Amino acid sequence: MTGTGMAALAAAGAVLLLAGIVIGRLTPRRSTRPDLDLGTPVERATFHTLHTASLAAPPLRAGLTEETARKAVKRLRSLLGTEALCLTDRERVLAWDGPGGDHHERRVMGHVTAMLDSGRSRCVHTECVELHCPLRWAVIAPLTDEEGVLGALVAYGSRESAVLVRAATEVARWVSVQLELAELDRSRTRLIEAEIRALRAQISPHFIFNSLAAIASFVRTDPARARELLLEFADFTRYSFRRHGEFTTLADELRSIEQYLALAGARFGDRLKVTLQVAPEVLPVALPFLCLQPLVENAVKHGVEDSTQECRVTIAAQDAGAEAMVTIEDDGVGMDPAELRRILAGERTGSAGIGLCNVDERLRQVYGDEYGLVIETAVGAGMKITVRIPKYRAGVHSSPGHRITG
Repeated sequence: MTGTGMAALAAAGAVLLLAGIVIGRLTPRRSTRPDLDLGTPVERATFHTLHTASLAAPPLRAGLTEETARKAVKRLRSLLGTEALCLTDRERVLAWDGPGGDHHERRVMGHVTAMLDSGRSRCVHTECVELHCPLRWAVIAPLTDEEGVLGALVAYGSRESAVLVRAATEVARWVSVQLELAELDRSRTRLIEAEIRALRAQISPHFIFNSLAAIASFVRTDPARARELLLEFADFTRYSFRRHGEFTTLADELRSIEQYLALAGARFGDRLKVTLQVAPEVLPVALPFLCLQPLVENAVKHGVEDSTQECRVTIAAQDAGAEAMVTIEDDGVGMDPAELRRILAGERTGSAGIGLCNVDERLRQVYGDEYGLVIETAVGAGMKITVRIPKYRAGVHSSPGHRITG
């Protein structure tokens, strides 16, 4: 399902949630301050419903587990105003809130199993033999995703109620939306991990062999430089193959780029000229991991490896108000704009295709389509790549405590 489809689904879930609950289930409190305008009873009930739903949503966005169900079940019971409520998967009760759990919990999965085949809400009399137990009737509503029924929301009442049937069914639909969003988040994480693995695969054995060969050439003639390059190589590979964090900081990404350029410089010598211009205030900005490094590798490849001439690579990171502006420019062989369009459209693979297309797609996924790569190039005219990075974006932050220092 697309992001737009999920957003529409979430909006529909919110509307259904309000339609099923606000009118019949909530009794708003009276204000103790007559001079304080808290809105109409319906407005106060709406606010209470939305606030309670907002508290239940975060754990559900992590998927359906015992831990997330335990965190959400109390909020969901408050949302419905029922005597008791439980959440189940297809095999067991995950969490229970309210009285009666000591004897009803053992029987609830029999009702849930009967619901799984149809995938539709059903109502049952509990046939409880406990004289003082308030749980006499239950609504079993399915929790679903794109693949089918995941479990159930079971709402208990003291008597039959058409309002409870409708409310429990709509809340179960809203919970299902949160679970689908959780799966979307997991799918996005898996996709990003796959994309990063593709970028790591771009760090070819050819580059590693050449780097080690360059280091070896200095072992006898300049041992101090050989040791320095070996440390740069170790830090570069440690950063590139790290296993934590979807995001990093501009400082760490630039430090890795410096290590890469030091290794490339050992190989190409005076043919590679590098200029770095970095504004200190943008160094803490968070950005997707391995976002800039492939662009620099592309500049070195087209500037030095594909040419016999001297090449200059300029990397600049500037403060642009609410954004950090990063440009990577080389005066190498350049590229046919038509070929570049095919690369960004995913129609051409290869090392350059993987790097440019991957980075462009990840920037658009994280920040939106307006933040894709801006590339200026022509055959024989070099290449200039511009990357705009918002300084602050919800959900974008680097993992603390993992900075590589040089």
